[in-house]
Amino acid sequence: MTQTQTSSSILGRYAPDFELPGVDGEVYHLASALEPLQGLGVIFMGNECPYVRQYLDRLKQLQDEFGDRGFSLMAINANDAARVPADNFEQMKVFAREQTLNFPYLRDPSQEVASGFGTQTTPEVFLVDKSGIVCYCGAIDDCAETSETVTHPYLKNAIAALLDNRPISPEETRAIGTPLQWRET
Repeated sequence: MTQTQTSSSILGRYAPDFELPGVDGEVYHLASALEPLQGLGVIFMGNECPYVRQYLDRLKQLQDEFGDRGFSLMAINANDAARVPADNFEQMKVFAREQTLNFPYLRDPSQEVASGFGTQTTPEVFLVDKSGIVCYCGAIDDCAETSETVTHPYLKNAIAALLDNRPISPEETRAIGTPLQWRET
């Protein structure tokens, strides 16, 4: 497993708007998705990423815990399907069904959205407030291997702070995971 640590410069800026297809047949726009919400967690992930697989249950739990409070997760797969065939759109549909994802799973085939967010790693999360500003970015928590040994649930704490109108701290952490698979140029 390769580990990549990243730091984003998008913190405090408007998240790039997008229009991406979801595995459910819908087309998702960031601005439209935010309208009924207080916050949105945009997570870049891939089907084959071992770190993503370790976090799936925790992500579904976060959606269950905060979904009725004006929050939603939204996952985006931007891996180049030519380099990682398991991340093509049809395989994403199978993955979402098999993993019983309870949040939208979108495809970024041009990789423009991933580039706009500055993501380099899967999983990497960006918490976006109602006005479209990125208010947290980085890791989900401090222990991918097991939820039992998490001491810093970064994303959970950031979501709770956002929904309770409290300051988010920390606002940025290092995402540790697998490098996003960019198209070869």
